[in-house]
Amino acid sequence: MEFTEVVRKRRMVRHFTSEPVAPEVIDRMLELTRHAPSAGFTQGQSFIVVTQLDLKKAIGRLCGEEEYIAEGFHPFVSEAPVLFIPCTSEAAYHRRYQENDKLSEDGTEIVWPVPYWHMDIGCAVMLLLLAAVDEGLVASFAGFPAKGIEELHTLLNIPEEVTPVGVIPVGHRAQDTPSPSLKRGRKADTDYIHREGW
Repeated sequence: MEFTEVVRKRRMVRHFTSEPVAPEVIDRMLELTRHAPSAGFTQGQSFIVVTQLDLKKAIGRLCGEEEYIAEGFHPFVSEAPVLFIPCTSEAAYHRRYQENDKLSEDGTEIVWPVPYWHMDIGCAVMLLLLAAVDEGLVASFAGFPAKGIEELHTLLNIPEEVTPVGVIPVGHRAQDTPSPSLKRGRKADTDYIHREGW
């Protein structure tokens, strides 16, 4: 599939068939995420793959799937054949930027003007979303409330310094209900693109 087609086909799908995703497809998708940018080649990103039904149901509960169902959507987190939990570690970036080749001229860690650990995991997430389309699959994304993140650490035995940033359900598309937010349409080019300055 051409890159432009992959990008244009990508959308958040909130309903999946029960058809499984082959393990080799999961591996190919994850391999592509390893090519995401990484400040200082820190590689602070990681993914947890979940296919067990009981865990998927628990994760769906933690990200508030019941609210989606109450609004007329399908249980798209727990029904997806595979869930990817993208994670990042701020601490990994601090450790990396305390190494000799990354220290400031005064011998201290840089001042982080932007939390690039969020940028890097965001890039890895987008690669996974695009990889799903390239494999003939669909995907979505859901976040967790703060309490849900705490419980997810326990549920999946996630180290304290690692932050799960959401859940990406992946599978084969079933007819879904598009988000009502799409009615807003895309913002005008004049508001989105600024050339040579704002």
